[in-house]
Amino acid sequence: MTERVNQFAVTLAQLNPTVGDIDGNAAKARAARAHAAGAGADLVLFPELFIAGYPPEDLVQKPAFQAACRSAIEKLARETADGGPAMLVGTPWVEDGRLCNACALLDGGRIAGLRFKANLPNYGVFDEKRLFAHGPAAGPVTVRGVRIGVPICEDIWLEESEDYENVVETLAETGAEIILVPNGSPYARDKGDVRLSVAVARVTESGLPLVYLNQVGGQDELVFDGASFALNGDLSLAAQLPAFEESITTLHFTKTGDDWRCTGPVAQLPEGDKADYAACVLGLRDYVGKNGFPGVLLGISGGIDSALCAAIAVDALGADQVHGVMLPYRFTAPGSIADAGELAGHLGIRYEVLPIAEAVNGFGTILSDIFKNLPPDITEENLQARTRGTLLMAISNKTGLMVVTTGNKSEMSVGYATLYGDMNGGFNPIKDIYKTQVFRLAALRNAWKPDGALGPSGEVIPPDIIARPPTAELRENQIDQDSLPPYDLLDAVLERLVEREEPLEEIIAAGFDRAMVARIDHLLNIAEYKRRQAAPGVKVTRKNFGRDRRYPITNRFRDKGEPLPEPDETLLSGCSSASIDAFEG
Repeated sequence: MTERVNQFAVTLAQLNPTVGDIDGNAAKARAARAHAAGAGADLVLFPELFIAGYPPEDLVQKPAFQAACRSAIEKLARETADGGPAMLVGTPWVEDGRLCNACALLDGGRIAGLRFKANLPNYGVFDEKRLFAHGPAAGPVTVRGVRIGVPICEDIWLEESEDYENVVETLAETGAEIILVPNGSPYARDKGDVRLSVAVARVTESGLPLVYLNQVGGQDELVFDGASFALNGDLSLAAQLPAFEESITTLHFTKTGDDWRCTGPVAQLPEGDKADYAACVLGLRDYVGKNGFPGVLLGISGGIDSALCAAIAVDALGADQVHGVMLPYRFTAPGSIADAGELAGHLGIRYEVLPIAEAVNGFGTILSDIFKNLPPDITEENLQARTRGTLLMAISNKTGLMVVTTGNKSEMSVGYATLYGDMNGGFNPIKDIYKTQVFRLAALRNAWKPDGALGPSGEVIPPDIIARPPTAELRENQIDQDSLPPYDLLDAVLERLVEREEPLEEIIAAGFDRAMVARIDHLLNIAEYKRRQAAPGVKVTRKNFGRDRRYPITNRFRDKGEPLPEPDETLLSGCSSASIDAFEG
C-alpha cells in the first residue's frame, strides 16, 4: 500500500520595509505574492508588523496610522479572491479598543484569521509593553488544509513563567503541524547563534518544523539582517536565507505519515567582523535612502576613522554619492594630507582640500578680548574641530548632502570628541565600533568587501593610515595616547563597563590597573551629556549608546570600586510581598 504524501509550499518574503510607507510596503507585498504564485506557493509569509514597518515606535499610537494600516490590509485581503497564495502579513490591529501587534491571514478575498502577539518584549531596544496590549496564545490557523501555528517573534523567545506563555507549546497541543514565525529581530554580533538556539528549543519541545522569517534593512540605529532559516522536526537545518539582502524564497514541505519535512536553499552567512561591516554598510545605505538624502559628505582627515567611514559610504551608496573634504590646519601633517588624497583616489569620490587657517584665526581675533590674559588650552584645540564642523554643515546646507560623522565607540564612551565639531553630522556608521575593531575592519576591507557593495575591490585604505598612531592633530606632535590609555586596554575595560555592566571591583580583580579603571569609569560617566547630543549610528554590539543604554545625564552615583555590600535581609522582617507590591504600585 502506497503511503499518502502531501505537499505544502511557503514563500518567505525576507523584505526591507520602510516605517510609515504603508503603500510602499503593500506594493512590496503584492510583488512578493506574484512571485510566490509563479513558484506555485500556497502561502506567503511576511515579517513582523510588515505593513507598518518595524519598529514603528510611537507612530503606531496615531489613530490615523492605525486606520491606514487596516485599510491596506483589507485591500490586500480583497485581492486574494483571485485564488492565488494566501498571505500572513504583520500589522498593527485595534481589537475591542486594544492595540495589538498582529499577524493577519488573508485568503479567499477576506481576512481569514488574526493572531496577536502574546509575549511583549520590554528590554534592550524594545518597548512594546508600553505600545501594545497582550494577546492570547491562540491556536493555529488553517491554510489549504494545513494547520499553521503563528507565534510572533518574542512568542518563541521566552520560557513559560507566571509572566509569559509558552505559545509554541499551546500551538502544538491545539493541532499545529508547522510553525511559521514572523520576526523583527535586530542585528547584533553573534545574534544568529542565539536565534538558532531559541528555535532549537522550541522545535525540541514541540517536535514540529519551524520557519524563522526575519526582516532585512536599516531603521534608524537598528539594522535587521534577515538571515531567515527553517528547521525540520529532527532539528536538521532545512533552509538558510542570505543575510543583509532581500530574498523571496519558496520552501517546499512534504508530509509523510504525520510528519512534515522541508527542503530549501542554504546560503553562507558572513560572521564576526565581516557581518559587522555589512551591517554598517546596510545601516548607512537605508538611513540615507529612506530619508531622501541625495548623498553624503564627510571630512577626510587622513586618519583611520574617517577612512573607514568613507569606504563604508562608497560601499553603501556608490562613489558618485560621496563627497570628501580635507580641512587642514597648521597641525595637520603632510602625510595626513597625502593619505587623504590617496584614499579619495582609491575610492573614486569627489574630493576637495579647504584650508581652515583663515577661519580659525578669525575666530581667535574675535575672541581675543574675552580670552585676554587666559592661557591657551583645549579651547583652542576644540575651535579647530568646531571650525571644521561649521564648514561641513555649511556645505551640507547648500548641497543637501548629509554629513557623516566618524567618531568610534571608544571616543564616544570617554568623550574624546568635540560637540558641534567632529560630532556634527546626521548619522554615524561606526558609532558602535570600538577603536580596536576600526583597525580590524580597515584591514579587512582592503582584502574583502561584502556582497552588493558598490565600492571598488582591493586595497582602498592606504596602509599608512592603518599603521600610523591615531591622532586628532589639534596640537603639535599629538597622539591619542597622550590623553587616553592604549586602545587595547581602553576597549577591554569599556566592553566590561558598557556591555557587561561589571562593577569596578570585578574589572580590577580581572587584572586591570585600579587607577586606569577608575579614570575610564569617570570619563564614561561625565560624557553622558555629549552622547545624548550625538548623531544616531548603527548598532552592532549587545549594548549600544542610545536605544540599549539609556543613562540619566544628571547622575551623582559613582561605583567606588569596592566590594559590593551584602543586602540586609533582616530589614525585611515582617514585610510581605503584598506590601512590597503595594509600595511599588
